[in-house]
Amino acid sequence: MKSLELLLRSNIRGLKPYSSARDEYSGEAAVFLDANENPFNEPYNRYPDPYQRQLKERISQIKKVPTENIFLGNGSDEAIDLVYRAFCEPGIDNVVSIDPSYGMYQVAADINNVEVKRVPLTKSFEPDVDGLLDAVDTNTKLLFLCSPNNPTGNCFKARDIEQLLITFQGIVVLDEAYIDFAPDKSFLSRLNEFPNLVILQTFSKAWGMAGIRLGMAFASEEIVTVLNKIKYPYNVNILTQQKALELLKETDTMQKWVNLLLEERTKLIEQLKDFQFVQQIYPTDANFILVKINNAKSLYNYLVDRRIIIRDRSKVSLCNGCVRITVGSPEENSQLTDALKAYNDEQ
Repeated sequence: MKSLELLLRSNIRGLKPYSSARDEYSGEAAVFLDANENPFNEPYNRYPDPYQRQLKERISQIKKVPTENIFLGNGSDEAIDLVYRAFCEPGIDNVVSIDPSYGMYQVAADINNVEVKRVPLTKSFEPDVDGLLDAVDTNTKLLFLCSPNNPTGNCFKARDIEQLLITFQGIVVLDEAYIDFAPDKSFLSRLNEFPNLVILQTFSKAWGMAGIRLGMAFASEEIVTVLNKIKYPYNVNILTQQKALELLKETDTMQKWVNLLLEERTKLIEQLKDFQFVQQIYPTDANFILVKINNAKSLYNYLVDRRIIIRDRSKVSLCNGCVRITVGSPEENSQLTDALKAYNDEQ
């Protein structure tokens, strides 16, 4: 890869970050009179740890990654936005992304006035490695991959990801939001091999914490230092940090949830095969299923009328006629399949 100094925006290289009271002192004390806080209503009157040290220690134990390689944000979306702000000069630099994929890569680019070169996946929803590399020019700073991919659901081959990491001279952002549901291994164990790799993971999926908005980015210490430099000082609030620490004690529970959802995913796929309106069920390594049907809009509206909500993805690239169905609880899946049977009978 190019040196980090060359990849960074010039103003970011020279940026003097804001120094909060908790940057200057982060230990225990009898009296805190440094941050203009209200002395009443403990503990919510105090600013949270800006670097989430206790939470990172717990995550480090679970993920087997040193704390200095961990960045925590307000959802993975914060980390996505920050890599644009760190590396992409608005109106000049560009990024390359697979298509279709998670929509926030494009939205964050638009907000930051950065061009996105979208390279279609193959017909089997695999990355076109040569096409992605051909799209790169001297102003390409980032390359976005999502594996398992949203909305297609499939993991990409490790060798394809490796080739992009080795060949591309900029930063590769590998979004692993759904990796806990996949048979493939995370690239976390190989983080040290690739200084240009940023891995995104989340507590919103397997951990069942979407409501507390907590995302993770794993990268070299140098990249994490940059992200900490440009983030807002107290980006992860005290309630989120406390709840995450509480829930992270329940790793066995999380794994039970994952196992149950994988069982339910298999059942749901088998049931979908029986419906005449289903044209194709795509292989999935995530907690959702992409299904091609006769009339996506008709089915979507039919289920909405029965207060069951899926996603109509028929207007997404390569997903014409497709809906995306999240795997729910056994009770939710039963309600869905009952409604699908009724819809099927009416066709």
